Amino acid sequence: MSIEKIVEQALQDGYLTPAMEAEVGRICDNASELSIEEYMALDRLMGALLTGEVVAVPRKQFINVMEELVLTEAIARVAEIEASSETSLDVGDIAAYALNRLPPLYATTEEGASFQRQTAQAQLQELISQQVSEAINRYLDQPNFFPERQALGKNIGNEIVRQVSALLQTYAPNFEQNDQPKDEPKDNDP
Repeated sequence: MSIEKIVEQALQDGYLTPAMEAEVGRICDNASELSIEEYMALDRLMGALLTGEVVAVPRKQFINVMEELVLTEAIARVAEIEASSETSLDVGDIAAYALNRLPPLYATTEEGASFQRQTAQAQLQELISQQVSEAINRYLDQPNFFPERQALGKNIGNEIVRQVSALLQTYAPNFEQNDQPKDEPKDNDP
C-alpha cells in the first residue's frame, strides 16, 4: 500500500493505526527519496493529526494483535453505519466491548505479530466479526447516561503537537530541514 493510500484511509477512518504507521515507516525506510506526492500526503496527515481529524493509536514495545484486528473491523463497520445514517458511534467503546470478549494475542516482534495476525485471521475472524457486531448492537441500544464522561488518553493541546513532531522526525527527518533556527542571527547579520 502506498503512503497516499494509507493517508487517504487514515483520513477516511479518523485513525492512524500502528499497522498503518509501520507501513509508512517501511516505505520511508526503503525509499531512497520520497516523491512530492508522498511528502504532500505526509503533510496532509500531519495537519489532520494536529486538528484531531485523525487520531494516532500509540505504538508500544509490544502489541496485542487482537487490538489491531478488532479496531480494523470496528472502524470499517462504524464507517459503513455512519455513512448510511445519522448515527454517530464511538469506535473506542465498540472496540473495548469486543476486546473484552476475545482472547489477547500479544507479540513483541514483527515476526510474532505476523504469525498472530495470520493465525487470528484464519481461526478467529468470524468470532471477531461477531463480537464487533454485538458491540455495535449493544452500543446502539444503550442510553446516554453520562454524557459528560471523558475518554481515556484524549489528546489535547501540546500532546497533539508532540505526536505530530515525533511522527515527522521519524518518517521525514530531512523534510524542510533548516540549518539554523529562525530566531538565531546568521553570520552576516549585524
